[in-house]
Amino acid sequence: MSIRAGIVGISGFGGGEAMRLIASHPSFELIYAAGEGSAGSRLVDRFPGVPAKLAELVIEKWDPATLPKLDVLFASLPTGASAEALTRIPKDVKIVDIGGDHRYAEGWAYGLADVWPGQIEGQTRVANPGCFPAATLTALAPLLANRLIEPGNIIIDAKTGISGAGRGGGDSRFGYAESNENLVPYGLLKHVHMPEIAETIERLSGGSAAGLVFTPHLVPMTRGVLVTIYCRGRATTVECLNAARRFYAGRAFVRVTDKPPQTKWATGSNLAFVSYAADPERNLVIAMGVVDNLGKGAAGQAVQNANLICGLPETEGLDGGPVWP
Repeated sequence: MSIRAGIVGISGFGGGEAMRLIASHPSFELIYAAGEGSAGSRLVDRFPGVPAKLAELVIEKWDPATLPKLDVLFASLPTGASAEALTRIPKDVKIVDIGGDHRYAEGWAYGLADVWPGQIEGQTRVANPGCFPAATLTALAPLLANRLIEPGNIIIDAKTGISGAGRGGGDSRFGYAESNENLVPYGLLKHVHMPEIAETIERLSGGSAAGLVFTPHLVPMTRGVLVTIYCRGRATTVECLNAARRFYAGRAFVRVTDKPPQTKWATGSNLAFVSYAADPERNLVIAMGVVDNLGKGAAGQAVQNANLICGLPETEGLDGGPVWP
């Protein structure tokens, strides 16, 4: 029996990527699509390459009161736009919130699927991590869990493709002329992802994340996140790699590599790549993480979480490899 799925915010990059994955998912059937500016148009009008079975589905004006009978809803709305609206969704509808309103909120599981799958299974409300936390925390989790690094004074240098800013808005910073041949730091000392990164570091380590520094940069590519993380610890490179391989043994989507990962390795997939370089004499460990910001950083992890809460195999609908080149 198919699982009836809906997407609100389908016209954005995250919602559109969720639509692409659900369209070929063997168990989910997309029966509801909602948006704001795109309401009233057919999916084929917004996405000309949509599969024929979904082409005539009309995008509705987002209103929780008119929701059809669904089993699972993917909410891909800007931060601040979903907190109140999702309280009006019936309790029997499972929700995966791709946006930022419910990360570590009461009553919501934090959906770091590769690290805490057991805490997600059977839940009805899951908050997807942000794209930067998905890359950062996947790389840090084995080190923190095995006490190979200190949880405090971690420095995260992150790079993201332009699609991480979302499809909406008219800010010229994200246009071609502004972004091409440019590299821009932003969100200094107050980025919206800081609290969830700090909270997760403390939960994994049992210590304090005081002194955490996180600086993201916008780079002129469409998709991808790469984080380079500087930590204090006496572990060797081999010890870090071995800890990660043990930690992620049997986990389908995390690849531990001997050489530094590249964003192209993950493009169009739900994969996460992690690697490490360490110098015990300098009390230095460098952790590296790569994800596709629309895949593992958004819609891919959302579908993985939906699989977990719906009792499906975790990898269902997510087995496709990266797009190369």
